[in-house]
Formats: sequence, structure tokens, C-alpha cells
Amino acid sequence: MSEATLGAVLAGGLGRRMGGGDKPLRMLCGTPLLVHVLDRLRPQVRALVLNANGDPARFGAVAPGLPVVADGIAGHPGPMAGILAALDHAVAERPDLPWVITVPGDTPFIPADLATRLHAARRAAGVPLAWAASGGRAHPPIGLWPVSLRDDLRAALLSGERSVGRWAARHGGATVEWSDDPDPFFNANTPEELAAAEVSIARSRRSAPPSDQVG
Repeated sequence: MSEATLGAVLAGGLGRRMGGGDKPLRMLCGTPLLVHVLDRLRPQVRALVLNANGDPARFGAVAPGLPVVADGIAGHPGPMAGILAALDHAVAERPDLPWVITVPGDTPFIPADLATRLHAARRAAGVPLAWAASGGRAHPPIGLWPVSLRDDLRAALLSGERSVGRWAARHGGATVEWSDDPDPFFNANTPEELAAAEVSIARSRRSAPPSDQVG
């Protein structure tokens, strides 16, 4: 477990490319996507929260007891609103956790060292933020955020800013590159990508030693 950090899964989008509905509730190898994400993030943080809009009860059977917080800004303004919702939750419910790590709810392969490496990178660079990258591409929504920046983030959203990367760059941040295969930040946006994730998991299970295989 890394520093005093809240893990937040961002699931506030509309899932249009998946045909609508909640992407994190789609099944992957017989288990909801959300469970894959939570299982990978949980050991790295002190507590978890889910950012999702609408009736939170629909997640109860999949993740009982998991707090669900909606965007505080109307109109589905994107992942920035989800990050802000997580920061607000930390202040209201977990004031002992001054950091928030966010990951999208459709990224089932996030690495086990995500929190450790993001914290190490921002400390080494002397900057307040850090975000992940793979294949030469940055993934700002997969990032580490100090709760102290929540008022600035709210002001940016209310002014019309919608780019996580653009807002984050104004404060200075470290980019942390992963070179794992498959891409640890693969996200299942479409039914085809969900099927590709199934193939990847099946392949890894076939190649794993018998004692390492699960479920």
C-alpha cells in the first residue's frame, strides 16, 4: 500500500461506443469489469470510491458497500468532473487521505505498482501531480491528484475547461511510462475491445504456471 491515498474509479460517462449503459457492469471473463478494476486498485490505496451518475443502487450487487459519488457539475462534463467528485469525497469523508488516484472503470489491467510509481515520480520531480503513460501516449485521467487542488479544478471546470491534461499541465506534473505487454492502460470502449480483453486474459491464463492460475 502506498501513501495516504483514496482510489477512485471513474464511471460517470455515457458509454456510447459500448452501446450505452454502464461499461463497468459489462462482463469480462464472467466477472464485471468494475470488479477487475477494483481488485487491482484496492491493495494500492487506503479506501475506494466510485464516481457514477444516476441511481447508485445498481452497483450494490457488484461492489457492496462501495461509496458512489455523482458529478457535482451537471451535463456530463467528462473525467475532470469525476476527479473533482473524488476530491470532494475525500475532503468530506476521508480527510485523512490527502491524495486521490483515479482510474477509468473500463481499464481492467491497471498495474500493481501504479500508486507506488506515481507517488515516487511526483516526489522526485518536485511537482504536485503525476499521470500514467504507455506506448508513448499519456493517460491523464489515470493520475495522482492532491486534494488541495480541488478548488482550482472546480474553477477550471466552471470556466469551461474539459481537458484533464491541459489543466494538469498548468500545475506541473510527472509522466510515468509503463512498457508492459499487454498495455496496462488498455480500455474497453467498444464490444470489440471487450472481446480483445477476453482474449488477452485467456492467453495469460494459459501461459501462467498452474499455481498462479485463478478462477
